Amino acid sequence: MPGRSGAGGSPRPFDRVVEGDARAVLDSLPEGSVHLAITSPPYNLRRPYHGYADDRPHEEYLAWLGDVWRSLYRVLVPGGRFVLNVAPTSIKDFRPIHHDLSTDLRRLGYIMRTEIIWYKQTMGRRTAWGSWRSPSNPHIVPSWEYVLVFSKGQWKLPGDRAQIDISAKEFETFSDGFWAIPPERRRNGHPAPFPEGLIERLVKFYSYRGNVVVDMFGGTGTVAAVARRLGRHYLHIDTSDEYCRSALARIRAARPPRGSPIPAPALATGPIVGPVLGPRE
Repeated sequence: MPGRSGAGGSPRPFDRVVEGDARAVLDSLPEGSVHLAITSPPYNLRRPYHGYADDRPHEEYLAWLGDVWRSLYRVLVPGGRFVLNVAPTSIKDFRPIHHDLSTDLRRLGYIMRTEIIWYKQTMGRRTAWGSWRSPSNPHIVPSWEYVLVFSKGQWKLPGDRAQIDISAKEFETFSDGFWAIPPERRRNGHPAPFPEGLIERLVKFYSYRGNVVVDMFGGTGTVAAVARRLGRHYLHIDTSDEYCRSALARIRAARPPRGSPIPAPALATGPIVGPVLGPRE
C-alpha cells in the first residue's frame, strides 16, 4: 500500500508532505502511480507566496509549467485525471492564461475532457467599472475561475465499483459544469487557498477510494486533507517550509473513514528518496 515501507525498509512515496520542487518530486515517483492530480499553479502575478518568486517572464513561466506537466504525465496511470484550476489574470490587461495552459497540455498529449466554471460569488463592492454606463470601455469583473479537466491516454479510469463513494444526488449535481462555491475565507497565510467543498467534489467525481491524489503546488494542504478524509492516499508537494508545516497539521487532523487504511502524513524534503522528518501517528 502507498505510504508503507517497501523492501529494505525504504519508505513508499505517498501519504506524505514533501517540501521540494514540484518537478523534482514528480520525477522521483514511480511511473503510472497517480490516479488524480489537482492543483492551481502560481499565476505569475507577483503574489506573495512563501518560497516562490511569482514574477517570471511569461514564456519562461509557461516553459517551467510545461516541464511540470510533462513530469506529471509520466506518473499518471492510464486514464488518470489532471484537474487544473486557473483564474482570469486581470481586468484591464486581460491575458487568457487558461487558453495558453490548455493548449500546452494538449500538445503534451493530455486529453482535454471538459472545463468547469467555478462561480465564486465574489461580486460585492466594486470600483473597477471601466467606462461607467458607457460602451466606450466597460470592464467585465471576473467572478469565476476555470477548472480544466484532462486525462492521460484514455477517457476511462479503471477501478473497483465497490470503492465508489459518490451518491446519486451528488453525481447529478456535480455533473452540471457550473459550480457555485464560495471562496475560502481562512487563508492561513496563503494568497489563494482552495475551499474544501470544491476539492471534495473533484475527488469524489474523478477518483475511487484508495486511489492516489497529488497536489504539486500544495499550499496549505487542502487537497491532501480532503483526500485523506475521503479515504484516498495523498501526496502534498510545496517549496515552502511554512506551508508544509501548516499542511502537515491539517492533514493529520483530517480523519479518514472508519476502517480506511490511509495513514497520517510523514514529512520529507526534496525528492521522495529524501529522509522522512516527521513522525506518523
